[in-house]
Amino acid sequence: MTENDFQTIFLTHPDSMVLQVTLNRPDSSNAFNTQMAREIYQLFENLALDAGDMRVVIITGAGERAFCAGGDLKERKGMTNDAWARQHLIYERMTRAIINCPLPVIAAVNGAAYGGGCEMVAAVDFAYAADHARFALTETSLGIIPGAGGTQTLSRAIGERRAKELILSATPFSANHAREWGLINEVFPKETLLAETLQCATRIASNAPIAVRQAKQSIHRGLQLSLSDGLAFEIEAYNRTVPTQDRMEGILAFNEKRKPMFQGN
Repeated sequence: MTENDFQTIFLTHPDSMVLQVTLNRPDSSNAFNTQMAREIYQLFENLALDAGDMRVVIITGAGERAFCAGGDLKERKGMTNDAWARQHLIYERMTRAIINCPLPVIAAVNGAAYGGGCEMVAAVDFAYAADHARFALTETSLGIIPGAGGTQTLSRAIGERRAKELILSATPFSANHAREWGLINEVFPKETLLAETLQCATRIASNAPIAVRQAKQSIHRGLQLSLSDGLAFEIEAYNRTVPTQDRMEGILAFNEKRKPMFQGN
């Protein structure tokens, strides 16, 4: 996968094991149209099938004004009900592909994240934001509701009562509020946002990739189970790491007082 494979997203490798996905429609505030949704879906499906050397994904937006303004309403103008429904199926697949990606996915929110853009932030594993970023789920002001996972992912990120307040009122909120409420992990100056995000991504990428994937899955799946079932799921995930070469390398490196060299097997 290279930046030449797609027209609406731009792929770079700021580190040998980190893939940066830049939403690249800056003239439309990086709003996703049908093509962008298809390309994001295709990318993340490909990563699920074969991630190659990649261990972490960063999603950000082109320019400084917007991370992603959500669905492109200009494209949707005059759409029939059937055409709208067919397009939305692609948006649904895009969201599920991001959520189900086996690699850790971090958002670097470099500007406004409205509508589906805010839903994308809620769908990733965790996110950092520039201090000028703004967020909103504006769908109820347009006669619809969040349909790219927002009523579910936002509620899980910030709690039911706060999610109801923000979704029902369609009120924008700041990066600092997003951090305070749990949608964003940390806020940085816009000049250092990507560097700070990459620093975390490279730290994750240096850890054992099988263990990272199993930990991600254990946290995500376990929170949808009872505590006793979650503990059982955790042990299943843990047991998958025991016979790996990476587990043996990690213990050996610790005892030899050196940095481990994990190969993902």
